[in-house]
Amino acid sequence: MHTDIVITKQFKERAKIMKAMAHPSRLMMVDALSHGEKCVCDLRELVGSDMSTVSKHLSVLKKAGIVEDDRRGKQVYYRLRVPCILNFFHCIESVLDANKQ
Repeated sequence: MHTDIVITKQFKERAKIMKAMAHPSRLMMVDALSHGEKCVCDLRELVGSDMSTVSKHLSVLKKAGIVEDDRRGKQVYYRLRVPCILNFFHCIESVLDANKQ
């Protein structure tokens, strides 16, 4: 019975991470961060949303453990916490390619 609880918790944690990425703006931010850290202002410009919306998206990604931040003066910079998250993008592309066939 204990193993079932651990497995269920694992799947819930996985779902939390997938839900955090389940928005086009957040996917664009993760992709941009794959090329190095960016300030919030750069990410705002990228997704074309107001600062409040971008901050909410970044908060979701941070709570899921996908990104981390670093405050430097008045600017906040974000970077991928675990770059292997990009492997997920490659997998998604494989699914999309397979669906075309």
